[in-house]
Formats: sequence, structure tokens, C-alpha cells
Amino acid sequence: MSLLDDRFEVVARHRPVDLVVPGDHAGDYSGAPYVAVTGDGPLTIAAGDLELTAWYDGGAGLTVATAGRRTEHRSRRHHRAAGPVDGLGLALTGSQATVLTHEAGQWVARGRVDLEGRVDVRDEALLADLRTDGGPAGGFGQLGLRDVRLVTHADGSPYRLGRLVLLTATSAGPGFFATAHTSVWSLDPDSLDLAHRADLFFRRPGGPGGAPGVHGDHATHLVRDQGRWLVATSSWGDFDRRRPVRVLLAESSGDLLTGRHVLDARVLPLPTDGLTSVGVWDPHLVRTDEGWLVGYVSARRYFSFHPVLAGGPSLDELGLLGADRTRRSCEGTTLHRVGAEWRVLASDRRRAEYPVYDLALTRVGRLAAPYPSNIPWPTVVEPDGESGGRLLVTFDGTPYGGPLTGYGTHGDLVVMRAR
Repeated sequence: MSLLDDRFEVVARHRPVDLVVPGDHAGDYSGAPYVAVTGDGPLTIAAGDLELTAWYDGGAGLTVATAGRRTEHRSRRHHRAAGPVDGLGLALTGSQATVLTHEAGQWVARGRVDLEGRVDVRDEALLADLRTDGGPAGGFGQLGLRDVRLVTHADGSPYRLGRLVLLTATSAGPGFFATAHTSVWSLDPDSLDLAHRADLFFRRPGGPGGAPGVHGDHATHLVRDQGRWLVATSSWGDFDRRRPVRVLLAESSGDLLTGRHVLDARVLPLPTDGLTSVGVWDPHLVRTDEGWLVGYVSARRYFSFHPVLAGGPSLDELGLLGADRTRRSCEGTTLHRVGAEWRVLASDRRRAEYPVYDLALTRVGRLAAPYPSNIPWPTVVEPDGESGGRLLVTFDGTPYGGPLTGYGTHGDLVVMRAR
């Protein structure tokens, strides 16, 4: 059956929330500045000359000590909990330190401090000395999931572990894009159970790809190619409107499906000939008999963006194949094959639809599926012969963590099945 004939309906929702990755209590932070500690307080995260302390005395506060300078911080509007507090959390996600209280079964951000200008938390010499005190600690988990993609073979087919399909997602932190990072998950296509497996971070040399050091870059595609992993991501880990977002590429022969990893990344040059472009993101890679296809997004300004497709004999020799410049808020460009036919899928917030294109980026239809909030990417999973119809795995814009966190903590993982 053609993909355009399917009618999708929501069959499951997931919202995994963990300040500390479950089971990750051994204190091995793998050289990434995304850690957390929970307990009754006070709680401490330290590295080199940096010491962060979270406390609660009827209101939450943060103490920051760096190279002989000590400051105390308390949010005037948000430091007091709305009810009884049964736990305290301290998270370091990129350059942001956040204190959270656990109340009524949820984590709520009560204070945060931006450490930019005081200490370089992405410096690996500093990160090698990470330590915590006050309770269970480990790698930071997530407040929500977004930017969901299938882990695939280079030909675009799902990379499965038995019956399980694997997904990459953006694990939302307690704030905007620079507090998030990339994670890997498994999804059972029958029971629709979701499980966390791994977290990925990216080491940049600096230059056109952004600031050097270790970053929580995200909006990622993980590809198995000739016995190695290709990891294409977007340089959101230090987003600043003055600095263009780029697509980065890492390669690894390691087991990226479990544990925490820091990968060496370089800029993947993507063509924007004839386009007004201030940045590119959302990479999706497929190798065909003719060479590579890469779907991505180009922004004419922040934030007005549209889908693009490039192709060429290698990932470093790509030419523009098409772009839908009529779109203004359309991303999640995804290549999908049904039989011998390739289609390009995307998500348009303004029209609340999932447009479907051919390889010239000419629109041929749209998916008949509910459109949740935000800009939910269309990740389609073909049945493997035993389970029911196609799955569409996406997300929504449901926030988490209270008003202080602002935009960026979305969302619920939403699973749909074709009737």
C-alpha cells in the first residue's frame, strides 16, 4: 500500500523524565558537561576551580564558586515551591547550572545560572575532574524528547536489534537548545515499550563548526555503514544567532548503542547554492546505487526555514537537488523508501501537515496523520512482516519543569499506527 493511502492514529505516548540516567550512578561522566545529582541537599557538582552547590531552605538557591570568586543566586519569582518538597536536584547541562525541586511527583526548575564568561565547562581538562556530592549522581538524562529519527543502515532500512527498532532523539534539558543533547532509544513495535540505551556528545575543533570543546549537539541521524557508525548532527550545542548552525559529521567503530560517548566531529559541507541561508540543520543520510542523498533544512533567517535535498558521489561532493522555498516553518527533512520508490518527508508547522515530496522536492501529497504541537518530525517505520501496519513516531511541544525552563523542554514521544 502506498504511504499516502495510510491513515494514522495515535496509539501510545511516552514521557521519560530522569535527571540522572537510571543505572548511571558510578560517577563516570565520560568527559561530557551534562551531569546531575539528586538528594535532600545540599548538592554539589565540582570540576577544577568550579564548584556548584544547590540548597533549599524554604526556597531554592545556587552557589557558584570559580577561581576565587563566589556568588549566591536565588530566583526572585520562582525559588519557592508550590507545595511540599521531597527532593532536590542539581543539573549541569552545557554552560547552564539548574537547581530543581521534586514536588507533586514532578521536577520543577527553581533557579538557574549561565556560566558563560566565568568558566569554560566544555574544556576537557576541566571535565576530566568532574565530581559530585550529596546523593545519587551520573549523566544527565532528559526532561522530554524531540527530533526523533530512526537509526538506519546506509540504505535507509531500519537498524534493528531483533524485533526492536532504534531511535535517536534530542534529550531536552532544563532550558533552551544548548541544554539538550543526543540520546539513543529502543522501541518495541508490538508492545510500543520505549527504553533508553545511550547518550552521544560531540568534540569540536573550533572554527566554522562553532566553539571548540565537548558539546551536546543534537537533531541527529545515526547510520550504520560498512562496519562503522556515521553520526550526522546539528551544532545546536552552543547556539547563538550570531553563529550559524552547521551540520557536523562524526565516525566511530565503537558500540554507540550503549553507554555515553564523546565523538570527534567535523563540519559536513552542505550546498546552499542560490539559497539565502544563515544556517543548516536536521541531517538525514541515505546511500543509493548512485551515491549519497542528504536531506536537511536551510534557514533564510532565524527562524524561517525550509526543506532541502542534496546528492552526490560522496558526502563531501554534494550538489543541490531541490528545495521547497515556499515553506517558512518546515523541518525534519527525512528520506523514506517504500519498495523501490523514494520519498522525502517533512513537517510544516504553519500548515499543520506532513508534506511528502519526490527527489526533486516537488510536493506529491501529505501524510494522513494527526499533527501534534510544535514541529513534529515524521519518522515512518515499515512493518517487518509480523507486526501490524506502519508506525509513525514523532513528538509534541508539551513543556516540562515549570515556567522558569522556558522553550526547549518538549516533548512527549507520540507513536501512531496506520489503520
